[in-house]
Amino acid sequence: MNSIQKKIWVLATIVLFIMAAIWIALTYYNQKTQDQYNDILQRYLRMNEVTGASQQVVTALNNFMQTPAPSALEQVDASKTKLLDVRQDIYLLRNDENDFALTNFVNMIDSLIESADRAVLFQTELETEASTEAFSEADRISVYIAEMTLTLLDKDLKTYERFYRGIIEQSAELNKLGIWLLLLITFLMLLFTYWFSLSITRPVLKLTQAAKELSRGRFDLEIEVASNDEISFLAKMFDRMRININNLISEIQQKAQLENELQQNKLLLRESQLRSLQSQINPHFLFNTLDTLSKKAYLEGSEETSDLLVSVANLLRYNLKRLDRSVTLYEEVKVLKQYIEIQKARFTDRLQLQMDIDESCLHVQIPGLTLQPIVENAVIHAVEPAEEGGIIRFRIAGGEERITIEIEDDGPGMPQEKMTSILEEQTSGAEGHSTGIGFGNVVKRLRLFYGLTDVIDIESGPEGGTKVVLRIPKERKSEKYD
Repeated sequence: MNSIQKKIWVLATIVLFIMAAIWIALTYYNQKTQDQYNDILQRYLRMNEVTGASQQVVTALNNFMQTPAPSALEQVDASKTKLLDVRQDIYLLRNDENDFALTNFVNMIDSLIESADRAVLFQTELETEASTEAFSEADRISVYIAEMTLTLLDKDLKTYERFYRGIIEQSAELNKLGIWLLLLITFLMLLFTYWFSLSITRPVLKLTQAAKELSRGRFDLEIEVASNDEISFLAKMFDRMRININNLISEIQQKAQLENELQQNKLLLRESQLRSLQSQINPHFLFNTLDTLSKKAYLEGSEETSDLLVSVANLLRYNLKRLDRSVTLYEEVKVLKQYIEIQKARFTDRLQLQMDIDESCLHVQIPGLTLQPIVENAVIHAVEPAEEGGIIRFRIAGGEERITIEIEDDGPGMPQEKMTSILEEQTSGAEGHSTGIGFGNVVKRLRLFYGLTDVIDIESGPEGGTKVVLRIPKERKSEKYD
């Protein structure tokens, strides 16, 4: 993660790099110009050294001829040695324009040395006239060397005149280039500094704006800062704080809503408890009355009527006690059979029930009063309106994870709008006649009991008939019902 300090170091490094590049370029150009000047100056100095060395040879030779002593001879040898050394340096000054003149110049140096050697030799042999003639020739050659030196210097001045003017022009152009380069670098530095400052101030401004929005209660706006420094980390922590505060406010609102609903439920519970206490007398009175009638019918020999009254009493007692808790599928099937017995007493042969039950599935838990309201709905809408009655098929089949319960009739079918409203739990009131428990109530209790929405389905084709399919899990995933 880049930091603000790192960005500042990057800016300082770039500035230092640009300054170093300019300094290196100027130093290189100055050094190159200085080397060229030094080379030209060395040319002039070497030529001037030739003139001086030749004159020293003539002077030393003159002293030797006047006083032929060993020390004077040593001075002659030393001056000749120096002239030979200078002669070697002369070869470094050779170019295309002075090649011929420089060759003559070197030959004159050789001639001077030869003349000096002859003068020394003649002087040693005491040939005064020959020695004087050789000295005169050496002196004359020395004069020619001085003149040739001036000639060569003049040629070099002419040769390097264009170079001098080029250096002057390059210096002027370099000054212009330096001014434009300084302006360009200044502009780029200002542009880069502006961009660099924006990379720091823009996230701060966004963070400041987000803080203003939070102070106004806008906790739903996401805080986004596009940077890779400490400000981005601060923005992420700030956004996390916003989310936590927003979640806390939502939790407080939900708790307030739950408390409000709880207070309303308490009031409804008190009202229902009061009504329950008031209605307890009527069911007990009805149970006792049905038991009395059943015994009376049995004593009078009407066993069928007695059985019917017992079934009604058991069904009513089951309906009143089992609605608020779970039962086994075995108990539901048992009460369903009692309900069918009661309805057969009413419809006789018009009502037919076909049952196919897997006995291994009857231990599964199911909400109380689930099957009877569905079958009752089939009796009301499929059997009762038809003059010839109808058939109800009841089937229980086992599976790996779920048990399938199918309740099918051969009635006129159910409209699509009715099926949709039942499955979407939009129905209200009681579709049943005897229990007062509607189809929609069964759907709600099944989904609440198992914590699933796909536990029930309704199928009805255009040719008639309705099939209700229950897919009951063998193990419950929700304990809210109990």
